[in-house]
Amino acid sequence: MNKELIINAAPTGVEIALLEDKKLVELHHESGNPNFAVGDLYLGKVKKLIPGLNAAFVDVGFEKDAFLHYTDLSPYIRSILKFTATAISDKTPEGFDFTKFKNEPEIVKTGKITDVLGGKPNILVQILKEPISSKGPRLSCEISLPGRFIVLTPFNDIVAVSKKIHSSEERKRLQKIVEAIKAPNFGVIVRTAAEGKKTAELHEDLTTLVQTWKNIQANLSGAQAPQKILSEQTKTTSILRDLLNESFNRIVINDKNIYTDTKTYIQKIAPEKQDIVNYYNNGSPIFDNYGITRQVKASFGKTVNLDSGVYLIIEATEALHVIDVNSGYKSSSNNQEQNALASNLEAAAEIARQLRLRDLGGIIIIDFIDMKLPENKKTVFEAMEKFMSQDRAKHTILPISKFGLMQITRQRVKPEITISVAEDCPACKGTGKIGASMLILEDIEKNLQYLLNHQHKGLTICVHPILHAYLTKGFLTSKQWKWYFQYKKWIKLKADSNYHLTEYRFFDANDEEIKL
Repeated sequence: MNKELIINAAPTGVEIALLEDKKLVELHHESGNPNFAVGDLYLGKVKKLIPGLNAAFVDVGFEKDAFLHYTDLSPYIRSILKFTATAISDKTPEGFDFTKFKNEPEIVKTGKITDVLGGKPNILVQILKEPISSKGPRLSCEISLPGRFIVLTPFNDIVAVSKKIHSSEERKRLQKIVEAIKAPNFGVIVRTAAEGKKTAELHEDLTTLVQTWKNIQANLSGAQAPQKILSEQTKTTSILRDLLNESFNRIVINDKNIYTDTKTYIQKIAPEKQDIVNYYNNGSPIFDNYGITRQVKASFGKTVNLDSGVYLIIEATEALHVIDVNSGYKSSSNNQEQNALASNLEAAAEIARQLRLRDLGGIIIIDFIDMKLPENKKTVFEAMEKFMSQDRAKHTILPISKFGLMQITRQRVKPEITISVAEDCPACKGTGKIGASMLILEDIEKNLQYLLNHQHKGLTICVHPILHAYLTKGFLTSKQWKWYFQYKKWIKLKADSNYHLTEYRFFDANDEEIKL
């Protein structure tokens, strides 16, 4: 698969588009001040305990207190609380040695939050979900620091290897390497990307993450809640960290600073891929040049049309998303069942893309075209699983029910992407009304007289073709001739189909527009 990352730096922030075989599958927007992003670490203050929910509300500086449930506390929460208090009060220049930190006993899964956070202490938390709608951030105390090949999990000594690495020998090899190089009090999860990597590469990744933890420890010294302790990497580098592989063959950036930073990052994590980073300075907008703007316009909105005529209706509510699949006008055969299967398979591929592109989360209900045969329903279900295998968000897919509905739950960690593809009518400016057409000639003549009185020469009036036909109709009797007899000057008229019906503009002898 051919993967390209197109990065557009704009005044409002950075837009990042991921293309797979030239097709837009992910779109990210990174604002200039991305607060409360997933992965950020904060020193929070426990404000309120809710025994009925077995949860707490924590002040991390957001307008609404963040939510922390007991199940997200981490078994090592007592160690985290002890570490937080120790790090805040620590004044030593180098900081205390975390590898010699004595951990506290683990908590039980069925405990009560009042027993753990009863004193409403300051606590080190990580953003699990960004603020969505009217809800504040969702927090976790299961601290994890992701690298390219491994994920560092402080306060335990567990080494786990990704189950997506199928070779048992490779898993054992990676387990032995990591157990040999990791320091005490650090757990490690070995990512799928580590398959086949050498000890030196894993050690370098681990060293970087351990240094990040030391920075966290240093930032906690003297900190006062609420305070940000560590930001997740920018979306650009986090996407590269998670996605960069052999099929990634081009990264194009239109900003010199981001280009330099990205090239440096690539040189560090994958030197052999540094040549794929390109600087774009072509003049035309980068998203237009790579067809992204057109794809965004076609892919967002309530209705999504597919090549065969099949179309999707996507409706969003606070509780769930509903996708309705409608049959197209092209039939591949006279068999209704086969047509339904073909349409549903095409729709499944586009739905999987839409979930990633819009970053839809929560409960998703899909109403496929009715199929009678169980094997066809199974085929669509298996196809959906295959199409969504590239999705990085955690998801669960249920087979098609007897009502013809498929249910999907997809991890939602940040607000979904909503882009308005409708444009304001240039004639009415979105009001639904335009000026009286019978007055347009009067307006033109008033402005024409004003310009001629101010000694403008060589005037040209550019109008819509229909208005042009009206103004030039009749030899010696047209409005154009009337102006010539009245002002003793020939006024040129030019038709432009890009103008709306009542739009007109004046240009001088140098073909420069005269602003009125």
